[in-house]
Amino acid sequence: MKCPFCKGHDTQVVDTRESEEGDSIRRRRRCVSCDKRFTTFETVELRMPQVVKHNGIRCEFDVEKLRTSFKRALHKRPVSTQMVDAAIDNVTQKIYALGEREVDSRQVGEWVMQALLKLDKVAYIRFASVYKSFQDVGDFADAVKAVRTSRTGDS
Repeated sequence: MKCPFCKGHDTQVVDTRESEEGDSIRRRRRCVSCDKRFTTFETVELRMPQVVKHNGIRCEFDVEKLRTSFKRALHKRPVSTQMVDAAIDNVTQKIYALGEREVDSRQVGEWVMQALLKLDKVAYIRFASVYKSFQDVGDFADAVKAVRTSRTGDS
């Protein structure tokens, strides 16, 4: 760690403590060259993989896009914000758990559909109609049939 005062490269850790939240480590350091002290913090940095869209374009994962998808599907539906946040966290954790540098947008879409199916059947149909590009009433009927099948499978 470089000293912020004299730019010396030789520093010593004098004290190490975990933060109250447990998500960072505070280190008290002393510069060997100028003998001044300073504090550094160590935190975990998780990088989300890039999302590969169906046309091959890669873009950064954006949790706000995910949130917008949930909001649109759940518009005027009786689902609490806490439940939506939990579903978004669940999808995000699945992406992290892959441990890959890239994730296919279709996989993310499938996870969103699974989460919506558990949250609200109408929202699931709304999302599926856009996500799967329903072309006619038969596509809606198939989706409703899938929802009914999942309900009986939950029992």
